[in-house]
Amino acid sequence: MAADYPHVVERGLQLKKVGNAVLELLGGRAVHPINVRVGGFFRVPTRAELEPLEEQLKWAREAARETVRWTAAFPFPSFERNYEFVALRGFDGYPFIGDRILSSAGVEMRSSDCGEAIVEEQLPHSTALHARLRDGRACMVGPLARYALNADQLSAVAREEAEAAGLEQVCRNPFQSIVVRSVEMLHACEEALRLIAAYERPDRPAVDASPRAGTGHGCTEAPRGLLYHRYVLDEQGLIVDARIVPPTCQNLATIEEDLRSYAEARLTLSKAQLTWQCEQAIRNYDPCISCATHFLRLEIDRR
Repeated sequence: MAADYPHVVERGLQLKKVGNAVLELLGGRAVHPINVRVGGFFRVPTRAELEPLEEQLKWAREAARETVRWTAAFPFPSFERNYEFVALRGFDGYPFIGDRILSSAGVEMRSSDCGEAIVEEQLPHSTALHARLRDGRACMVGPLARYALNADQLSAVAREEAEAAGLEQVCRNPFQSIVVRSVEMLHACEEALRLIAAYERPDRPAVDASPRAGTGHGCTEAPRGLLYHRYVLDEQGLIVDARIVPPTCQNLATIEEDLRSYAEARLTLSKAQLTWQCEQAIRNYDPCISCATHFLRLEIDRR
């Protein structure tokens, strides 16, 4: 695959370099940043340090625009299901971090509600926890959910490219998540350029935070979807209990339902063809599972 699209591989590598440059400046290093602390940052950049990123981000914006158009031209299987999308809802922009969570079924909650609203269980066939909504419904988190609930918060350029790519207000084909991810990448470049243009270096890199006992809840939109954290602290600020619900666990039930629906409608395919397509269906969710590329064992009983 990579040998067939050398220009795409090169573009991807260059985009990664731009992302690494941003992370290294703000986070101290590209992998597992070390510059973030309670209350803010250990150090914040000067405007002069940010300016070199502008040209790189302008190039990345055009590369992201080309990526949207390239992925939109892929031949996608005809496959849709009526998902319940769950994502943060942005008040003044496409969501990254926040406290208001919406579902396409009309449910609204705060991050402090997630501990009760999301139920995890261990299933005999899996080593990963499976998460469902309290009433047992499976949900989908991730790019399709963010897009369905926040498309109006995308930048004007990202909205234009999404429309040109054939994306409607709600996309229910998980195979097209790669197009939505590309639109989000374009929006991220736009947002980074906007933030740099408006940047004023604060007087202090962090605010003082004194430890005290309490419980904190928070949600962010990781690339894979909604990520919930809850921490219980003692009087010294030490963590005595924690719960993290990653997006892959929330998507597992939906992935399995996708596989069931997708495979049952395509039993005339050879085992090799169906296995390959089912692996694609799993990768639509970018699961954080070791060896996610080739971990599926498919058995077909046509009796």
